[in-house]
Amino acid sequence: MATSNGFGPRALRYLESARNLVGCAGGAVGLGLHFAGLGGVWWPGVVAGLYGVGALLTPAPKPRPPLPPRPEPRPEPQPLPPEVSAPPAPKPEPVPAPEPAPAPDPELVALAAYLDTVPLPPSAGVDGLLAALRAAGPGPVAERIVRHRLPVAVAGYLRARTWQPWAGPDDPDPAVQLGREVDRLAGELA
Repeated sequence: MATSNGFGPRALRYLESARNLVGCAGGAVGLGLHFAGLGGVWWPGVVAGLYGVGALLTPAPKPRPPLPPRPEPRPEPQPLPPEVSAPPAPKPEPVPAPEPAPAPDPELVALAAYLDTVPLPPSAGVDGLLAALRAAGPGPVAERIVRHRLPVAVAGYLRARTWQPWAGPDDPDPAVQLGREVDRLAGELA
């Protein structure tokens, strides 16, 4: 049977095939048996036999599925002659695209995620301040509150709460102090 491939490409395909690789593994097992002293004088036959068994028992590669047929190119529509052409269609007026919502401030998102993990008293109104900051959008006042003022107020609350067991009876309640600071920040934002 004549093929367009020469001997070289076919030999290379066989050398890279799964059958040859499994046969080589079987031959290597045969060599291992020889070096272990189990093949005796028949070791070349054992090596060749294990190669042949491995190569023959390996399933043949599955044929590639045929390529799907290429779609036929469609003929381009021919323009109508001027005397038969249809009237031009009215151009639709462009509809203005709605303004995209402003992207949330990543620092505000990170601060809100952190504050969700902190045990803050609901009476302090931190959730209301976060909602007001989201509604206000970016700006110098909101940026100052998000980056510095609110984190400092929360850190002060957490420190005061940590030391509260050793505080005296005259020391103010940390939750009340945090609520006052949050009210002051909300007033600056408005």
